[in-house]
Amino acid sequence: PVLFVPFSIMFTISLLANSLLLYVVASHRSLHSPMCILIAGMACVDLSLPLFFIPNMLLSFLFDWRSISLIGCLLQMHLIHFVGAFQSTLLVWMALDRYFAICTPLGYHDCMTLPRFLEFIIPCLIRNFTLNTLMVGMAGGLVFCGGNVMNHCFCEHMALVKLACGNITVNSLLGLLTLFLVANFIFITISYIVIFVSVLHSGKSGTKALRTCVTHIVVMVVSLMVALIAYLSYRIRNSLPAAIQVFFSTMYLLFPSCFSPIIYGIPTTEIRQHILNMLTCCRRFHALTYS
Repeated sequence: PVLFVPFSIMFTISLLANSLLLYVVASHRSLHSPMCILIAGMACVDLSLPLFFIPNMLLSFLFDWRSISLIGCLLQMHLIHFVGAFQSTLLVWMALDRYFAICTPLGYHDCMTLPRFLEFIIPCLIRNFTLNTLMVGMAGGLVFCGGNVMNHCFCEHMALVKLACGNITVNSLLGLLTLFLVANFIFITISYIVIFVSVLHSGKSGTKALRTCVTHIVVMVVSLMVALIAYLSYRIRNSLPAAIQVFFSTMYLLFPSCFSPIIYGIPTTEIRQHILNMLTCCRRFHALTYS
């Protein structure tokens, strides 16, 4: 039950921060630029992802609710992986946005139009849905042994697969393949390498141009490292305690949801200014109300 407090705080921070960011971007027409819309898309994903597992996890901490049906488990798994994959797809488009803005500024608005975005996002969504459905379907088709107790606080893929009686090599490899394909790590890395090389070769001061890229890279590196630790800890023989495995699996989902609004939203000057203006107006209204 002690865990209810820190996870409740993180869940509340995630809900408030992402809701505030979504409201600010949606309510100000001046923020309807491609980059701000992508940040709002990230906030929407970060707002919805914890809702798939945190409320049930918090209730289990308080009331010792430890059971879930296999169908419910597979549905939760599919939702978590599909929305997480969509988050990765948005990160790729954010990297492309920075590439177009820095390397081809004259053609930026032509490259970041809605039709171009849809041409990119729809095939990625189809790919992500297909891979996740295949991964979850194969996990659901396994034969499970008696006493199915999952050592986890939500339906993580390998935590469920390890309960099976038969050979799970194919499931493990498919899970890793899905991670590397939907994470789009190669495309993101290539985009930022090209950006840095272009700025260095331009001979101009690239500090201002690269400032937003650095924050993106930091959150992506931290998130990917935690995700890799969580995934690989179930697939290699190690002495890592089970509680640590569960912690990393939870953090790679909850950590970005809590801190992405701060890392992506606050450094963006236009968003930061509108947030400060809104908070100032709220403070003045509160002062007038109680004066």
